[in-house]
Amino acid sequence: MRNGKRILAIVPARGGSKGVKHKNLHPLAGRPLVVHTAELLRGLAGIDQAVVSTDSEAIAGVCRCAGLAAPFLRPESLAGDHIGDLEVLRQALEEVERQDQVRYDYVLMLQPTCPLRTVKMVEDACHKAVDEGWDAVWTVSPSDLKYHPLKALAVGPDGGLGYFDARGAGIIARQQLVPVYHRNGAAYALSRDALLIQQTTMPARASAIIIKEPLVSIDTLEDFARVEALLLQRGLT
Repeated sequence: MRNGKRILAIVPARGGSKGVKHKNLHPLAGRPLVVHTAELLRGLAGIDQAVVSTDSEAIAGVCRCAGLAAPFLRPESLAGDHIGDLEVLRQALEEVERQDQVRYDYVLMLQPTCPLRTVKMVEDACHKAVDEGWDAVWTVSPSDLKYHPLKALAVGPDGGLGYFDARGAGIIARQQLVPVYHRNGAAYALSRDALLIQQTTMPARASAIIIKEPLVSIDTLEDFARVEALLLQRGLT
């Protein structure tokens, strides 16, 4: 609890994966990927409850062994490739509230695919949301201006080339570009109102924690190798 607000941490970890088979159980530095998030949760302050949302009994078992609760299995209807975070978080929040008979004020979503996150990154997002009354706080990273949306191009079905955004034709120097950011997956702090009433993870009152340290969102075996090298470099394996 923080400032009188109850906080529920949810780790979404479905069994299927297109890029890497059984990605959440794939070993990283000798431990299943999802275990790295379970271990980080043990170091977080002010979390009232933490659960994994999964459709896989294997993932649930690994999480329980790592100290992360798995009090339910996600319905099959929420286990597909095209299910968004909102549906998963809403179902998990409502189920945990039903089981615990407690109302949670904030949900902290921690995706297993960002194992380079730190306790400080997560706590900064959570504290900003709760202390300043934001309905959502995402962690983001600065995007390289070389890949700015206004410099993006699109190739049409006939092979024709053009600007993805017509405003790109007016960009001559990088000084004209407003800095942009991309989600890095380290943490999302979301109010109960955003999830259940506004029904969005990007409500009107949303803010960000900007993280400049390098983070990797794992999608491929090459990403696993990159993260292992970084963990070894930092002495964290």
